[in-house]
Amino acid sequence: MPTISARLSEDELAELERVAELLDDDRSTTIRKALEEGLAELRVREAVGRYQQGDVAVTEASRIAGLSVAEWLAVGRERNLTTQLRAADLRRDADDAREL
Repeated sequence: MPTISARLSEDELAELERVAELLDDDRSTTIRKALEEGLAELRVREAVGRYQQGDVAVTEASRIAGLSVAEWLAVGRERNLTTQLRAADLRRDADDAREL
């Protein structure tokens, strides 16, 4: 497994220690969990932004988020997403869904 390093402030290191203790994990495991969850959230946040701006349709947003279309639609419901969809976008989404 590759190793990376990062510089943390004293406050960040203290928070890492508190969370690691809370989870009953070591620092490396806690960092991996935080990174995994953080990256997943960043992907969803980027997909939400692009979808809200109308730059991507449902299938592309789900790909960016790293989710299935069904999971993406659940995110959309949870976050009350709205966008300006064109008929062509809906047809493309329907065609893409049929291919799945």
